[in-house]
Amino acid sequence: MAELLLTIDVGNTNTVFGAHRGEELRAHWRLTTRREQTADEYGVLVRNLFANSGIDPAEIGGVALASVVPPLTSVLVALSRQYLGHDPLVVDPTVDTGMPVLYEPPGDVGADRIVNGVAALALFGGPVIVVDFGTATTFDVVTRAGEYLGGVIVPGVGISADALFQRAARLPRVEVRNPGRVVGRSTVGSMQSGLYFGYCGMVEALLARIRGELGERVRVVATGGLAETLARDIPSIEVVDPWLTLTGLRLIYERNRRR
Repeated sequence: MAELLLTIDVGNTNTVFGAHRGEELRAHWRLTTRREQTADEYGVLVRNLFANSGIDPAEIGGVALASVVPPLTSVLVALSRQYLGHDPLVVDPTVDTGMPVLYEPPGDVGADRIVNGVAALALFGGPVIVVDFGTATTFDVVTRAGEYLGGVIVPGVGISADALFQRAARLPRVEVRNPGRVVGRSTVGSMQSGLYFGYCGMVEALLARIRGELGERVRVVATGGLAETLARDIPSIEVVDPWLTLTGLRLIYERNRRR
C-alpha cells in the first residue's frame, strides 16, 4: 500500500491537516490555531486524530508544511521529526514551487498564497483568481502563463464582526450568516445584513475590478473557512474548494520529491 503524505496548513485562525494517498485526500482535520501549543501537545493530538481515522503513524512517508504563524513553524517541524520521523518540506521562498513570482519582493508573499496559486493553476488552468476567506481575505491572481501576478488583502469578515462588537458599546457579537433579508428589523439582523451582504458585495466588486485589469476571461475559485457560507451570494465565484491549500502542498511536495 502506498505511503501517506501529511500536509499541514497553519493559518492565523485555523490549522488544517490532511492525509493524502496519491491524489486522494484520505482524511482531513481543521483545528483552532494555538500559538502556545507545544510539539508534544501536537504529537498527542495528531496521534489521536490518526487513531480515530484508522491511520497508523508508520504509514506517513512525508510531511509538507505551509505556515503564516512563525512561532508555530518550528513547533510543527519538531512534531514531524519527533513523532513522524520525517524532516518536513517547509514551503518558503527557497522551495521550488514551479510558479514564477512577480510580487515585489517575491519573498513577501505568504506561503499559503503561493500554494493556493499552484493548486488553482493545476486544477483550473490560468488565468485564475483564488479568494481565500481566512483571518484576512486574500485575492491571488495567476496569469495564463502560470505566473503569480499579485493580489489584494482585506480584513476578513470575522475581523469586521469583532471590530463592531469591540468598538461599539451597545452592539452585540453576532454570527456571520445570511439573515434572509437586507433590511434588518432588529439590531442583530441589521448587523448580519451589513456584514454578510456588505462583504459579499465588496468581494464581487473587487473581482470585477481585477477582471477589468486583466482584460480577459478568468476563473474564480474560493477556499477558506467561510468560503462555502459566503460564495452562495458572490456570483463571480465559480468553484468552492475547501481543501485547495492541501492540494497545493501535495503538488509542491511531489515536485520537490522528484528532484
